[in-house]
Amino acid sequence: MKIPVCLSVLILLATSFNLPAGGPAMAEFDLVIMGGRIVDGTGNPWYEADIGISDGKIVEIGRIDPQRANEVIYAQGLIVSPGFIDVHTHIESGIEKNPNAENFLMMGVTSVITGNCGSSALNLDEWLTRISGPGIGVNVASLVGHNTIRREAMGGDFNRPPRPDELDRMKELVDRAMRAGAVGLSTGLEYVPGMWATTDEIAELARVAASYGGVYATHMRDEGEFIEKSVAEAIAIGEKAKIPVEISHFKISSKKRWGASAASIRMVEEARENGIQVTVDQYLYPASSTGIGILFTSWVFDGGRDKLEERLRDANTRDRIRRDVIEKAKAQGFNDLSFAYIASYESDPSFNGRNLAEITLAKKGRKEIEAQADLAIEILQAGGASMILRKMSDEDVERIFRQPFTMVASDAGVMSWDDKSVPHPRGFGNNARALGLYVREKKIVSLPEAIRRMTSLPAQTFRLWDRGLIRPGMAADLVIFDENAVRDLATFEKPKTFPVGIDYVIVNGRKAVERSQYSHTNAGVILRGSAKKVESANEVTAAERALRVRDERIFTRFNMLKREKEAGLINADRYIAALRALREDEMKLFEDAKNVRFNNMTEHEYWHRSRLKSLSLIIQELQMIERK
Repeated sequence: MKIPVCLSVLILLATSFNLPAGGPAMAEFDLVIMGGRIVDGTGNPWYEADIGISDGKIVEIGRIDPQRANEVIYAQGLIVSPGFIDVHTHIESGIEKNPNAENFLMMGVTSVITGNCGSSALNLDEWLTRISGPGIGVNVASLVGHNTIRREAMGGDFNRPPRPDELDRMKELVDRAMRAGAVGLSTGLEYVPGMWATTDEIAELARVAASYGGVYATHMRDEGEFIEKSVAEAIAIGEKAKIPVEISHFKISSKKRWGASAASIRMVEEARENGIQVTVDQYLYPASSTGIGILFTSWVFDGGRDKLEERLRDANTRDRIRRDVIEKAKAQGFNDLSFAYIASYESDPSFNGRNLAEITLAKKGRKEIEAQADLAIEILQAGGASMILRKMSDEDVERIFRQPFTMVASDAGVMSWDDKSVPHPRGFGNNARALGLYVREKKIVSLPEAIRRMTSLPAQTFRLWDRGLIRPGMAADLVIFDENAVRDLATFEKPKTFPVGIDYVIVNGRKAVERSQYSHTNAGVILRGSAKKVESANEVTAAERALRVRDERIFTRFNMLKREKEAGLINADRYIAALRALREDEMKLFEDAKNVRFNNMTEHEYWHRSRLKSLSLIIQELQMIERK
């Protein structure tokens, strides 16, 4: 294959060199990246500069003499960005089998958040310590999973509220995980056993995570027919628990509801306008991936595997299950199960990559949805399968990606090449697809904005304060790529294919990808949350906070009126009338302050020893006017 001249030049330019033995005896930098176009993660346009790296940190940005470095990467004409942070992954099993995590690294991901959808390691401290022992390719942070702790606390009896002792046990487990460095709590409310949890139960547990500065990340109860109700619940939990909300894989997963992203986005916007921190993430494909259980209704799984088997052996119950599968599909706008593709089915790998309608026709010689539902039941009974569900619209995907609070996430795990699975291509191409298809070709957002969504926004959301920006002192997680060449090659038919156009990936100052080849450098570290609890004894209550907000607004309005009067924008009569109205607001504030039971001593002192005792500036101004 002939390589275009322009691409050949860029390959030569994006080349690393070790200095000859005759170089300086004590180089200042381990690595210097020369002449790249830096897109720093803030959303600002690129600027050209060199980056000096030592001991895994960015230590200098500017013009750097290459002789000051042990090694140099010449990146003229290429983009240098912070390493991408994938906020929604499931690496629990894969990272131990394949600690290199090259499917993430090859698309520029240097850090991942795992423990999503309610499933995590139960003993998070032990698990994080274990996976870091042999070395890991990417940096890893984890949430604590609600399904995991609910299963531990409640045994196999899930379709009920927890007893007080069980709820206390769940709180203890969340507290233990947060002290071990979890970055928040996750739920998977479409899955057993979280599907039976109440909003109040989740809010109680989220309060524990909030006390450590954690995030509430949720796979909502429904992402299609009842999307608005699900978003409202997520926001309500954030408000009740006073915790930032991160809605996972935000989408419309029902053909009948295509276009409803406009309404769900507006709900997020309104929450943010009301002071509730809500963000979302998405993968940039019109198809999702999960277990085959998602095709069934929740009652089927009540009581665990033994009860499931018992139901499937009963002819009448099996008929009901079949009808429910059909009704659920039709409620989402589908007349058959051709939207449901097998990604991995151990009992018969020949099913992999084919949809249930196609397999039913081949195996049973039948086309009707009833036979397809029977096949789904048989697969569930044989141990289940992972699925790809093509239920989304490109228009909704694009509309969600346009929002400034949307992050890019793969919802993928660490992939293996030694099996016959046909997984979702997002695990190999998601970030490159964002840069190639959605930025360069479709122009949905600008390059700096897309990079912000993959770097500083995730770092800000999950409190990874030393990641996500190119600044001196920050961790040296970096990606060097050609904005004109980067694109995904993974498809639904052939998903295990790396992207092109990503030349270098640097993790903690070490090259993990070099000249578009994985370098077998396991430089990742564990990223733990603060593990510091905010003591609640002196915490400012909502009522105290509301008083101070009103107080600040009165001061601001008073100063604005004075400036408007001095500038001649209002006459004396209007000025006096406005001051008197503002004084009435102030008097009402003072009455409310007298009736508040203060929890925080600083707030008590402010009101009862200062603000309520001092002569109001508004009164002083009115008195001065009267004297004149």
